[in-house]
Amino acid sequence: MNIIINNQNFILHQSGAVFWEEKKILLISDVHLGKVTHFRKHGIGIPKDAIFQNFNRLKTVLELFDSGTIVFLGDLFHSKINNEWELFTEWIKEHSQKIILVEGNHDIISKKNYEEVNIEIYNELIIDDFLLTHHPTEKEGLLNFCGHIHPAIQLRGLGRQSLNLPCFFLKPNQLIFPAFGEFTGNSFLIPTENDKVYAITKEKVIEVALN
Repeated sequence: MNIIINNQNFILHQSGAVFWEEKKILLISDVHLGKVTHFRKHGIGIPKDAIFQNFNRLKTVLELFDSGTIVFLGDLFHSKINNEWELFTEWIKEHSQKIILVEGNHDIISKKNYEEVNIEIYNELIIDDFLLTHHPTEKEGLLNFCGHIHPAIQLRGLGRQSLNLPCFFLKPNQLIFPAFGEFTGNSFLIPTENDKVYAITKEKVIEVALN
């Protein structure tokens, strides 16, 4: 789905990624690499193949969009380094895009590790009229792109049935990204009349009527 914010064009993809057309920037939040391995190490029964799902999703969006830069909006890696870090560094070697990490609360790995694979790290990043952060942040005159919350919405039908979907949550001065990664969980948000919600289905992103 294409949307326009501050006269700039953005494509919302069902993976949870956003492509900024004018800048050729791919924006992704909350991948949480290493989480599957972390859970398996602590005895939680997650299939080992789930480790590769995040990399498959990254492969899909990189093949779809002609990006020169990838910006991760925090929580790129879930916790301490594990075997998935090696998979990630191999993945980096296969791609030529500039990679930037805007730090999140889960990004506890030493900055030296990121520097060794040429990833730039920032607490926040300002590009034109946009403020890129992990946690939702307000700064006058800037529209905030952020993650952290893992937004979702619950849709209810006439027969009391309900459907829970991750979403992009657009406020007047903020776009909250859904989690890109697998097994990340969701937080259900209640929109106001000034908000817009773009729900993610398996096939596409759809705008939700809020009336």
